[in-house]
Amino acid sequence: MPVSVVTAIDPVLRDSLVASLLLDVEGAVELRYEVTADSSALRRLLLSVDGVLEDDAVTLDHPCVSCAMREDAVPTLDRLAHDPRTAAVLLAPPISADPSVVAGTLRPHQETWHLASAVAVLATGTAVHDLLGADTLAERDLQWADGDARSVGEALAAQLEYSDLVVAEGGIDSAGGELLEHLRAPEQRLSEGPHDVEIGHVLGGQLDHLHALRRRDMRYVEPYGGPTAHGTWTLDLTSARPFHPERLLENIEALGGGRLRARGRFWVPDRPDSICQWDGAGGQVSIGAVWKAGLDLPTTRLVVTGVEPADGPRVRDAFGRSLLTSREWAAGLSPWLGAEDHLAPWLGARDANV
Repeated sequence: MPVSVVTAIDPVLRDSLVASLLLDVEGAVELRYEVTADSSALRRLLLSVDGVLEDDAVTLDHPCVSCAMREDAVPTLDRLAHDPRTAAVLLAPPISADPSVVAGTLRPHQETWHLASAVAVLATGTAVHDLLGADTLAERDLQWADGDARSVGEALAAQLEYSDLVVAEGGIDSAGGELLEHLRAPEQRLSEGPHDVEIGHVLGGQLDHLHALRRRDMRYVEPYGGPTAHGTWTLDLTSARPFHPERLLENIEALGGGRLRARGRFWVPDRPDSICQWDGAGGQVSIGAVWKAGLDLPTTRLVVTGVEPADGPRVRDAFGRSLLTSREWAAGLSPWLGAEDHLAPWLGARDANV
């Protein structure tokens, strides 16, 4: 039994797409999870083209996406897979859920069913504001649980970058469509609206979870580029040199602030064994020491997309100012041994062996 994970930040768009697919696929059902306000419970809905089949409250030990999938979605999918009336499942996790977490939790349990695809749907008419604006999920009442401090852009970008099929409601001949083309990888399929979706792209394949994760891995970022008629631009900022920790802090607002989508990796000379990630959207930036560098020194690379003409030069200049100078780089890493760790509050404690 094929299972497709359908995510969005707009429930109307998601429900429109799912309804269209239910009409096209005989025996398909939607397994939908909704957040119950002021509770750790979820509402589980099972729907078909004929209406609501089930409507139940699900109480969780912990209100998180992975718990919901593991504790309730897995047994529900197993049950549906043994029902001869069910031909396929469109799994709609709560609005703003990260599909990589959903698929990653479900993936080990595939036996009588399999993950066929991940689909993200967004409106190109609001895509610039949704992806690059400063709104948080809490401000739009879209957060998964209390304490979810993500921006709308962070949540939508995660859905867009992981999914192998992107459905662009409103078409792509707009500023939002142009931005989408800069952020979408060439191998990701694009459909211009729910009625343009091919069923085989949703239910006829096998989700490649590892390949989807690689698209989101900051170590492998690539600039996809795209049309520029509406003013969208992408910078590919690359250097063998690390960021100077103090100058990075001085320049971080100029480097990451504003209506930008920025992804990449960097390193700092006082912890040369660490590759740090940079994940920014809508003026919010998340950094962390995420990977070990191995035998070779890391490199620094940020891919930044924006729509404001003045932001490009500002970001490029801030990137250059944040790097070690040629003279500092020529001095090697020995001056950094035992140096004060200015980035510890963001990167965590430095490895004592470095």
